[in-house]
Amino acid sequence: MLEKFRESVSYIESKTKVEPTIGIILGTGLGGLVKEINVIDEINYEDIPNFPVSTVESHSGKLIFGELGGKKVVAMQGRFHFYEGYNMQEVTFPVRVMKLLGIERLFLSNASGGVNPDFEVGEIMIQNDHINLFPAHPLIGKNIDKLGPRFPDMSDAYDADMIALAQTIAAENNIKVSVGTYAGLTGPTLETPAEYGYVRAIGADAVGMSTVPEVIVARHMDIPCFAISIITDLGVPGKIQKVSVQDVIEVASRQEPKMTIIMRELISRI
Repeated sequence: MLEKFRESVSYIESKTKVEPTIGIILGTGLGGLVKEINVIDEINYEDIPNFPVSTVESHSGKLIFGELGGKKVVAMQGRFHFYEGYNMQEVTFPVRVMKLLGIERLFLSNASGGVNPDFEVGEIMIQNDHINLFPAHPLIGKNIDKLGPRFPDMSDAYDADMIALAQTIAAENNIKVSVGTYAGLTGPTLETPAEYGYVRAIGADAVGMSTVPEVIVARHMDIPCFAISIITDLGVPGKIQKVSVQDVIEVASRQEPKMTIIMRELISRI
């Protein structure tokens, strides 16, 4: 498997001279951060050896190389999901590749359903923990010792210093943010009312279909992570409504500029 990662890295390095220190994975309706990047090179996923190709219409499928906040970055415009039929190693393949390209920190965004009764549609939640409810785990199988330990500790999955700095940045820009726990489920169905209740009962504030596998693999390789969720719908008794993907995209897109301010400033200050 290590050879596949290196093959992808070799191809990418032949197409760009950018040496990124920051990796970015953008969620549904949240690709606007790319507009803030001084883009130097773009590489289509389909051109990269061993790379999966996103099958979700709202995920465009490019690696973007450039500068943001004075840092060299690589951004995934379009991520991979377990529900697309990929295994967990394929879902997280790009994170391994970004590590070998030289990233030192990983930034992630997602659109999610809120189960905290205090949340409103459009809430911006900074993740400080997660609950892994996926039926498969990205680290199952033979461990690649050169990348990380067999039993990685997950007590600090999300970097406390970056969370604190992000809260400061939000306050400076009069952006309301919450901090909470994200539960990762497979999808592609949205949750039933009973499932929303279960997720809340076990300690989550939001629920979605991504992020957790990528963070697990990043932390396996000792990459500090920062993740932010846009709450696009509510799974709270009395507030549950039918939701389409277009509804999710519209809410995420509306709040995306605020998320971009936080991400851009955070990257520039670390």
